[in-house]
Amino acid sequence: MQAMRRNAIQSTTAVLAGLFILFSSGCAARRIHYKPPTSTPLAQAANWNTPVEGGAAAKPAADTTLSRWWATLGDPVLTSLEERAVKGNLDLRQAEAKVRQARALKGAAETDRLPTVTASGSATGNRSSSRLGTGELTQSYAAGIDASWEPDFYKRIRQSIEAYGADVEAAQEDLRGVLVSLTAEVALDYVDVRSYQSQIAITKSNLKAQQETYDLTVARYESGLATKLDVEQARSNLESTRASIPTLEASLRKSANALAVLLGEKPGAIDSELAEVKPVPVIPVEVAVGMPADLVRRRPDIRSAERQVAAQTARVGVAQADLYPSFKLSGSLGLTSLTIANLFTPGGLAGSLAGSVQHTVFNRRKIREQIKVQDAVLDQRLISYESTVLGALQDVEDALSDFAKEQVRRKSLAEAATSAEQALTLSRSLYSAGLKDFLTVLDAQRSLLSLQTQLAQSDASITANLVRLYKALGGGWS
Repeated sequence: MQAMRRNAIQSTTAVLAGLFILFSSGCAARRIHYKPPTSTPLAQAANWNTPVEGGAAAKPAADTTLSRWWATLGDPVLTSLEERAVKGNLDLRQAEAKVRQARALKGAAETDRLPTVTASGSATGNRSSSRLGTGELTQSYAAGIDASWEPDFYKRIRQSIEAYGADVEAAQEDLRGVLVSLTAEVALDYVDVRSYQSQIAITKSNLKAQQETYDLTVARYESGLATKLDVEQARSNLESTRASIPTLEASLRKSANALAVLLGEKPGAIDSELAEVKPVPVIPVEVAVGMPADLVRRRPDIRSAERQVAAQTARVGVAQADLYPSFKLSGSLGLTSLTIANLFTPGGLAGSLAGSVQHTVFNRRKIREQIKVQDAVLDQRLISYESTVLGALQDVEDALSDFAKEQVRRKSLAEAATSAEQALTLSRSLYSAGLKDFLTVLDAQRSLLSLQTQLAQSDASITANLVRLYKALGGGWS
């Protein structure tokens, strides 16, 4: 019995060896070697095209600084909000779940390397009937183990695992991308909150001054020193300023609500923390922006696009492996007995070993078309990588320009606001002396409010542009 089993195993092995030689002759497995994609525009960009001004410096930025760039603004409230957002944001939790999903898919693919083993057992009983109403009871018991395994001669399974592994890394980069966007959005909403608070304070201050002017005009009118037109113009200016406050308050509420949602909390949950009016965070004296080549290392979207190219390259190899034969070894070991006591005895043992080969012979065009499909997808991934790099370069260039030019604009606004304040003081004095008409006072009041508001908005824009610059550089993750 044992000799027969040995002969069967030897015969099966010989058949498999012959089939392997038959189907693999002249068909060397083509190994797909991955080469990281390169970007011609990035390779040609030795430095930033936009002049680095306004405190920005084209020197390497420390990873520790970029990972927690909001700390450079020196605002403890903002720092607290950033830390809480990283813990509670729902988009971030969703991205983390996608990473777990990608890891599970890779784990499932890795099991294809291992043999598949299944165990089974059964018990049956039959009773035959007779004319006397009695019958004979027969019983049988069986247990068995089946196993199969597919040797990965042409790297199909290995490259599939590599593809899933690159998917995991791409998902991790996407998670970092969510972090970059999240930390920037928290800071931008926080800047909006402080900016609207500042604009409301400026408007109320101007409203108080305009109320005094209106009261003065009414008094002069009652004394016969001013016209009814002066009174109505003063009132129109006063109410126009008063009407802008609800709009600013509504915008403040929206920004605070958006900030709370980013933290994973309900709107209004952080109102008490933001109630105290504080200025917009001040930018640091110097901001290191590095070189264009640093974007490949820091930008999660570029890193993710590169990993997607790697995954698709491996999937091209999986498709090419279908051109070659697949092999499968299978075997079974079974036990049968009429009584359970004798089930696990040598007499009830039976086993088998088999091998099979599958190879597409006549419909190979379909396989080649599938390879073309995967090649086309790979081309798409490469183009997407190039597009992502170009977009990253544009983001930084735009942010550098906005950051520097807004500071130049702020200087002019500050000088204009100072002059407007002096002009208002002079116009009121001249009006009181009867040397200027009331329209001069109104123009000076409107100009002052407008310039002070623009100055507050410019302060916010400078800080917001710095936030966007850090985002463009890929800051916000470690």
